[in-house]
Amino acid sequence: MSHFQTSFDARSAAVRVRFGPGVRHQLADEITHLGCRRALILSTPPQADGAMEMAADLKGMAAGVFTRAAMHTPVAVTEEAMEHAHSVDADCLVALGGGSTTGLGKAIAYRTDLPQIVIPTTYAGSEATWILGQTENGEKTTLTDPKVQPEVILYDAELVRTLPVGMTVNSALNAMAHAAEALYAENRNPMSTMLAVEGLRAFAAALPRVIENPEDLDARGETLYGAWLCGTVLGQVGMALHHKLCHTLGGSFDLPHAETHAVVLPHALAYNAIAVPDLLAPVTGIFGGSNPGRALFDFARSMGAPMALRDLGLKRDDVAKAAELATRKPYWNPQPVTRPAIDVLLLAAWAGDPPAA
Repeated sequence: MSHFQTSFDARSAAVRVRFGPGVRHQLADEITHLGCRRALILSTPPQADGAMEMAADLKGMAAGVFTRAAMHTPVAVTEEAMEHAHSVDADCLVALGGGSTTGLGKAIAYRTDLPQIVIPTTYAGSEATWILGQTENGEKTTLTDPKVQPEVILYDAELVRTLPVGMTVNSALNAMAHAAEALYAENRNPMSTMLAVEGLRAFAAALPRVIENPEDLDARGETLYGAWLCGTVLGQVGMALHHKLCHTLGGSFDLPHAETHAVVLPHALAYNAIAVPDLLAPVTGIFGGSNPGRALFDFARSMGAPMALRDLGLKRDDVAKAAELATRKPYWNPQPVTRPAIDVLLLAAWAGDPPAA
């Protein structure tokens, strides 16, 4: 069936996107294509060796390496990285990693307008958006600005071939959350809906194959394809309750980003299916069942995803505080957001119970 709407607005960014095993080895060409010559390589501490190897491969085109990217993009780390970028006279940024490293590159670009090349090693999808989330004083906030959009994305299946299965699943569900919420976004359009549905289909088809054989490059490539689609749709429409809950849990309680998305997503979808069952019908069409929240819950459980916020470190006494923070300034949402309802939702997510049907 067609996704036509009688009226809508759509937008897209001019981003150079390349797919292919080994495409990372053409990084020098991409730097030159941007008119740059001194790249600062960014990574998290665990990926420092990869960043150093990449800098060595670039030879004189690598201005330096900064390996302190952190979850939720702390402003203090961004300020430290900016000082380093200035000290080495960097004229572009290369972010090697997942959402943490991509977020750092975006935060620097927002303040300096330096061009960015992102080489993802997870399925976070944030590289495909002009959205930046930052954390300061225990609170995570988001902004949207064209300066934040990376100019180049290199999707190399070889870089995710060794991604641990658990991290693969959590990162995939994080990406799928973008597509799922896009289905009922206030400013959705036919293009965003097509991207969302195709992204969910790609993960539904490829993720079980990755679990069966993590080194299957074709399956890994298809999951990266899903991540690109889901990330692209995130950059086109606004998010709703699910992302508000995850931003609250991550920014105020320091819960791990991808795992939190994996746990919360089924509960948020079940909550919103009350208001927009027709818009969420593609979820059950792809994953089965009759309730989109339960369909995603069962799929996540079959993939070995975490199912309970308590297992991620959230204390029972913090559930009420999280609900209060999440409902203080709620995002637009198709189903009205009320404190009692969010208390119930978060308590079920904390305990690992199936979402309400």
